Amino acid sequence: MTVLKPPFNEETARATVQRAQDLWNARDASVIPGEYTVDTKWRYRDAFLTGRDAILPFLEGRWPIQQDYVLRKHLWSYVGDRVSVRFECEWRHGETGQCYRTFGNEHWEFDADGLCSVLDLSANDVPIQPGEQIL
Repeated sequence: MTVLKPPFNEETARATVQRAQDLWNARDASVIPGEYTVDTKWRYRDAFLTGRDAILPFLEGRWPIQQDYVLRKHLWSYVGDRVSVRFECEWRHGETGQCYRTFGNEHWEFDADGLCSVLDLSANDVPIQPGEQIL
């Protein structure tokens, strides 16, 4: 998958969103940090991370909890070096077995090389019953 560089147009913004969806659904935590700048800043719900080196341990701690994970991202808006998405995902808690549907928004800012320098994510989890999955 090719990293696309800003400024984004509709085609490249949509391709960037699809790339992110594909990478997160692949669930290979070792690949994700390479998509971000060395000094990236994340707000991922209530977690605040600084630097590429913080991403892998964060994902390795979080992803075992989110089993049977399916994510869909949708382009919301874009301008210059910024892209915003709406997303939903479904997953099963690895310890409790409770299923969830998560809804949220992400705002991304990219450097000139197409690496994400800022990720700002807000999300809400809604408990669902097994069999209520729609993704």
